[in-house]
Amino acid sequence: MKAKHLSLLLHVFLISGVLVNAFDPITTTVVIGCGATLGRFLYTYLHESCDPKWIAFNATGLKTDLESKLIGQHVASRIILKAVTGFMSNSNPKKPLVLSLHGWTGTGKNFVSQLIAENIYKEGMDSSFVHVFTSELHFPHASQLETYKSQLQQWIKGNVTNCAQSMFIFDEMDQMHPGLIDSIKPYLDYYDKLDGVSYRRAIFIFLSNAGGDSIVQKALDFWRGGQNREEIELRDLETDLSLSVFNNKKSGLWHTSLIDKNLVDFFVPFLPLEYRHVVQCAMAEMQAAGMQPDKRTAEQLAGDLVYFPKADRVFSVKGCKTIASKLDYYT
Repeated sequence: MKAKHLSLLLHVFLISGVLVNAFDPITTTVVIGCGATLGRFLYTYLHESCDPKWIAFNATGLKTDLESKLIGQHVASRIILKAVTGFMSNSNPKKPLVLSLHGWTGTGKNFVSQLIAENIYKEGMDSSFVHVFTSELHFPHASQLETYKSQLQQWIKGNVTNCAQSMFIFDEMDQMHPGLIDSIKPYLDYYDKLDGVSYRRAIFIFLSNAGGDSIVQKALDFWRGGQNREEIELRDLETDLSLSVFNNKKSGLWHTSLIDKNLVDFFVPFLPLEYRHVVQCAMAEMQAAGMQPDKRTAEQLAGDLVYFPKADRVFSVKGCKTIASKLDYYT
């Protein structure tokens, strides 16, 4: 739709430029003025800005997406919906929203971040107000820790100054150098302003595999006890999860003041996915690829993955992470 509008606007703009040569000087001045106005309009129309035209929370859209697209994560789905909806509905939050998403790879952590962004920013993950940091790319060398701390502070301050409703996603937190994330603690705290900048309307999301083992163990306990996984509640996981992350020396959240000072609003557990969930993932990937979903093919693909424990084959070790890349082989 945007491309169609752009084509039309450019067409009008070009016509106005051609007409300049056909008019007398007075008319030419008028047309040039119109061209300049049109140019400003084009810039405003196409250039993303920090206002309701580009940033508008769609609570219904997020609810629908979580219910229909996020597979096998009833606990995470409920937490995310309540946390984001409550925060975005508050015109004067006391602090930024801080979510820490934990679980094995392929369980939907990155996907949820994408769904949140798509229902807040018109441009979704492509928005200039959504910022993704990964350990290997942005903070690769332990010897540069102090430099990274300073850079990270400046990046966040500069982007929030530019747009108060900025989102920051930190991927691979389990690979981040311990102590680095503490450098942004002041921005996550209950301050009205810091050096004239308010961070209260920003969103911070941490993604990590740390704590995944404790989540899997709880899910396994429920399975062995003959309990339905849908009976698992946040209270069954939250305490063990936060302690596991806090005491994990391989986690970027190891002994962090963010946890010690209770600045993380929610530790969101992502449960390991079972065979039936992987089948659903395969069906969804087929549909997304423009193919006719075929359950028999999806079941074959799901059956060839590695599961844990080996004897019982309960949970997919890689969740749904490799489904898209394997699809061509099976279809």
